[in-house]
Amino acid sequence: MTETPSGGDLSRLRQLNSLAVLGELRSAPAMTLTELSRRTGLSRASTEDVVRELLDNGWLAEVPAAAGMVGRPARRFRFRADAGRVLGVDIGGHKILALVADLDGTVLHSARVAVAPAMGRKERLAALDGAVAGALAGGGLTTGDLWATGVATTGLVDGAGRVMLSEALPEWTGVDVGAHLRRLVGGPALVENDSKLAALAESWCGAARYAKDVVVILAGLRTGAGLIIDGKLHRGFGNAAGEIGALPASGWIRAQEHLRGWPPQAGPVPERTGVSGQGQGRGRGAGAHADTAVDQEAAAEAVFEAARAGDRKAAAVVRRYVRDVAVGTAALVLTLDPELVVIGGGFSRSADLIAEPLRRELDRWCIRTPEVRISEFGDEGVALGALRLALDHVDRQLRERHELGGVEHFSRRV
Repeated sequence: MTETPSGGDLSRLRQLNSLAVLGELRSAPAMTLTELSRRTGLSRASTEDVVRELLDNGWLAEVPAAAGMVGRPARRFRFRADAGRVLGVDIGGHKILALVADLDGTVLHSARVAVAPAMGRKERLAALDGAVAGALAGGGLTTGDLWATGVATTGLVDGAGRVMLSEALPEWTGVDVGAHLRRLVGGPALVENDSKLAALAESWCGAARYAKDVVVILAGLRTGAGLIIDGKLHRGFGNAAGEIGALPASGWIRAQEHLRGWPPQAGPVPERTGVSGQGQGRGRGAGAHADTAVDQEAAAEAVFEAARAGDRKAAAVVRRYVRDVAVGTAALVLTLDPELVVIGGGFSRSADLIAEPLRRELDRWCIRTPEVRISEFGDEGVALGALRLALDHVDRQLRERHELGGVEHFSRRV
């Protein structure tokens, strides 16, 4: 990095140097001044000045020397991921999942609330409030600790966070989710479609983190798609990219219907827990709807379990489901020619029954069949993508500020 300012903008130069140091430390556990100087291209003296300022402002911390070391070890510094918190929320048809993470994206606390597609907007928003409150309470946090919030929801979403169209959820079209969350948390809240954020999560830290062109299929009680093109989330001109499921010929509308007709497992349905081990919550007035949601999930899981156990009728149901999902997937593959197809969502847990049949179906229709991988996130990928959306907002604010200042002042201005 150049250290001689052009035009005399010393404050901007300090900002660029600080961002260079922060960028290197965010990608490594800890570094010495010599390592930072070499990685950033700054002189040793400039590096020392930048590190001193970042330490004073709370962005960095010095790592204690390991016990038993001989001589005077070089000082090592790390980025303070604990300086702030971000929130990621997945507002789904059958659950609302809220995750709290540090500035490195490490999930620290979570809360899950069972809901159902039949819920009206007031009930769903109340359940949303309960999930957010539960995630914050789990960490002893308040909304003032949050630097940014990312939100995923089914349906088409505009740039301000309003749902333009939702056919899956009643009374959800027109809901200003962004405004509701901004009132709730008192800070920035960014809203995006759930399938797109599932793709963002896979590209960030999942099965697609080393790929540039990817189709992510969100497979669950609904089917959706998110697209990564040239390493970036592709939204399209009207934020409707990947919505091939709206076309009846794609097969996605009828795919999940094959599973819903299967009788659920006998006996009580086990309790579900959140990512960090906290118990499942309930929104106000959500009890009956939540039981319906769990029943629908149990019915789908029963099909896969029966097929896995050798039930021929269940295996036939799964084959019909995969064939229908493959039609829309093949259309996206033929259009984009991706390196990978990633299967995410709740049904990714049944990869042993889905992956290979899907590959065979794609072989039938595609000129070149991409590699098919299974997400390791289960039904938590969308919420992780919402976290990444919040972290991206924080990163943009870091780049755009002329003066970083202290972390406390920065957090109030994000």
